[in-house]
Amino acid sequence: MNRNNIYTLEDRGILYIQGEDVLEYLQNVITNDINKVTNNMSCFASLLTPQGKYLFDFIIVKHKKGYFIDCEKKQIDQLYKQLHIYKLRSKVEISNLSNEFVVAAISKEKFLSLEDSKEENGFTVKYIEDPIVLDPRNKELGGRLIINSEKLYLSIKKLELKTSESKDYYNFSFKLGIPPLHTDKLKNQLFGIECNFDELNGIDFKKGCYVGQENTARIKLKNKLNKRLLPIEVLNGKIKIGEAILNNNNEIGKILIDNEYPFGLIKHRSEFFDLEKKFQCKNAIIKIKKPEWIKYDN
Repeated sequence: MNRNNIYTLEDRGILYIQGEDVLEYLQNVITNDINKVTNNMSCFASLLTPQGKYLFDFIIVKHKKGYFIDCEKKQIDQLYKQLHIYKLRSKVEISNLSNEFVVAAISKEKFLSLEDSKEENGFTVKYIEDPIVLDPRNKELGGRLIINSEKLYLSIKKLELKTSESKDYYNFSFKLGIPPLHTDKLKNQLFGIECNFDELNGIDFKKGCYVGQENTARIKLKNKLNKRLLPIEVLNGKIKIGEAILNNNNEIGKILIDNEYPFGLIKHRSEFFDLEKKFQCKNAIIKIKKPEWIKYDN
């Protein structure tokens, strides 16, 4: 990422949650500890099925008396409905602000040049009244500015930034090993912990109960994490969602995201998996990449 570039992420949507019961409400449904989120700290979290399967992931940012929820825009309406299902009698108000607010990304170097900033995942500063967050998943993804769309141009000018194509940011995220787009294709296809949410600071194993907590904790405590979501390099041909990934006739995974930023659910503990190998899909030859921030023996 170029130090002086800013990338407007039009694929992101914003919910805003506030109300008397907002802390208890969020604590009971998300995978992370909402008490970590302050004016100076934001967090990454997810919403799972009762069985622990992936539904949504998002970044939570404190704003005034409530919280911004920064989620992929194509999932924002479904996330809104899911949060309402869990609302029951809780005194909370959920608003969709996706038509009013935008998310823009800046480099880590630019974030660290801001007054009072710190090189810490999730660290948050205010620029005028707007939060800028050092990405809580991985600080190499840089800062995220959540701002009213009408104010964006003025902030770009004051911060002396140059608008750049969002594709550059997505390419960087993919190379880092974090899905930049199309996470809706993961829904109900794998456990949340298999999405590497532990390594991406998205799960708190000490916070107590939340939706999907039981299976998530069991997989972690019993060392049952045998599959992981990993990025794929297509060497030739085309891949499709659901296709098996084979080493000769031995299946070591399947395609979950195709398109320009492909990912697969990989049996990383399989005797037939080797990062140096080329694997076969139905009509393609691929390689599987291991992000540097994932630590495991193979």
